[in-house]
Amino acid sequence: MDIMHLAVGSTHESPNLHRVTQEQIQKFADATGDHQWIHLDSEKCAKLSPYKTTIAHGFLTLSLMPQMFAEAIVVNPKTTTMINYGMDSLRFIEAVRVNDKIKYVFTLVNIENKSTGNLYKFEGKVLIEGRQKPALIGTFLTLVLKAKD
Repeated sequence: MDIMHLAVGSTHESPNLHRVTQEQIQKFADATGDHQWIHLDSEKCAKLSPYKTTIAHGFLTLSLMPQMFAEAIVVNPKTTTMINYGMDSLRFIEAVRVNDKIKYVFTLVNIENKSTGNLYKFEGKVLIEGRQKPALIGTFLTLVLKAKD
């Protein structure tokens, strides 16, 4: 669905489950410098972690959002430009374990007219296949600028 045609209250989800791999976790650790054993050392996790396996960084789960948003909501680059505007809230609820499959769900809660475009406010969450609790929940802001002729 094109972002310009969304209605407040509408819910949109990424159509595909995304499997979080150890390779992704390793690359994120290398990019951020966060090399905690709970993300990288599967043998230590099997012995000491309550999850018994490595887990994704919370911010890795968050950083996959633009990809999943693009699968759920279309932004036509010929008519609009989308800019991340920030977050009003973010909570990490449940750990994403290596090889978990996740899906993103976005509910549009408000559209505010700004001088530069429209500010879209989405309640977002990440669902983990086979689990009750979401990985994260938050309120995300996206500014959609109208293209200049």
